[in-house]
Amino acid sequence: MDGTLWMYVALALTTAPPLVPNAALVASAGALAQAGELSLPLVLFVVATAATAGDAAVYGLGRLGGGRARSWLARDARRRAALAWAGDRMRVHGLPFVIAVRFVPSGRLLGGLTAALVGYPARRYLLGAAIAQCLWAGYSVALGYWGGGALGGVWAAMAVGWAVSLLAAALAHLVARRLSRSPRPAPAGARRGAAGGVPDGAPPIP
Repeated sequence: MDGTLWMYVALALTTAPPLVPNAALVASAGALAQAGELSLPLVLFVVATAATAGDAAVYGLGRLGGGRARSWLARDARRRAALAWAGDRMRVHGLPFVIAVRFVPSGRLLGGLTAALVGYPARRYLLGAAIAQCLWAGYSVALGYWGGGALGGVWAAMAVGWAVSLLAAALAHLVARRLSRSPRPAPAGARRGAAGGVPDGAPPIP
């Protein structure tokens, strides 16, 4: 346990904050668990818990610094459009969108800030974030675990982890674009955004 403690710490530190590349490390942890050098349940727990804690921190910062966050978003048209798009979808689709937005590019940051700024209930947001992170941790670690056994080691698991992470992000982006074209009536904020020339299918926060 002492010799592998650094790996659990590294997993927590790289999965808690958003926008930190971690697919290769998570896949490696799965491969090491398959080899018996790490505990599979503990790897899953650390990855899912740290990521959910990071989402909670983003939400909390959004609530505490709402004015500054809005000012930061207002300085860039793409950020304003992304906030309007995500806020409208969160109001219309609720918890399913909170879960799905985690899998789009910059989705953790966008989802947490949007939920905070539009007043989405903290408990429901954290529930959605926890579900999303458990799903992400499950398939990410499982890929490394399977790759380590079936493909012959950590490097193969890392390659599979990167490939599937990119595929999942692409599919989630397509789903998000599909939701953005939903025929459901848009809230007033969406109508104001459309009147101002902001595209409905807004890009993620750069």
